[in-house]
Amino acid sequence: MDYRLIIFDFDGTLADSFPFFAGVFNQLAARHGFRPIDAAEVPALRQRSPRELMEHVGMPRWKLPLVAKDFIALMRQNQHQVQLFDGVPRMLRDLAEADLQLAIVSSNAEDNVRQVLGRDAAALFASYECGMSIFGKPARLNKVLHQLGIPAAQALYVGDQTTDAEAARTAGVAFAAVAWGYGTIESLRAHQPEVEFATVADIARLLRAA
Repeated sequence: MDYRLIIFDFDGTLADSFPFFAGVFNQLAARHGFRPIDAAEVPALRQRSPRELMEHVGMPRWKLPLVAKDFIALMRQNQHQVQLFDGVPRMLRDLAEADLQLAIVSSNAEDNVRQVLGRDAAALFASYECGMSIFGKPARLNKVLHQLGIPAAQALYVGDQTTDAEAARTAGVAFAAVAWGYGTIESLRAHQPEVEFATVADIARLLRAA
């Protein structure tokens, strides 16, 4: 693992936002006319890709930007409900101290990302690419690589959903799957990640040892 740049997804990777997402999902469903979900369905749905979830609830792809915009607005109004996973600030400091560059590529808004990170952790990132569709990340990954002058072969994208894995593959970047996010580690293994992280602490431990 000879990486110079670690790019992070945000929701489900650095921020424990799934409980908030699950809590507002049916509100968004009622507003945008797709099927709500029952709490009992959630474990099985976490095995599915975002495309499969959209098909399951009857949400056409053209509605995704509208739903995402409302989700981001709801989080902006309720940022106190979303916290970083335990150990994230320390892990980020450890990576920065190991002279690894850090970046974020997230479909969430940059102001939400910065607010939840907090000033000190937010300052550790050299680049933010935020606010795109979950299916639009490959171009943003390439933009980060260009901005920072790092070859794709020396970058790692850390994420929690199959769309993150697909984006990394398209951009020619290695993918690291985390075991604590929106998608299950079993669903991510189908995309053959180069790295798996079982805990937040593993990120700094394994990358600093590389």
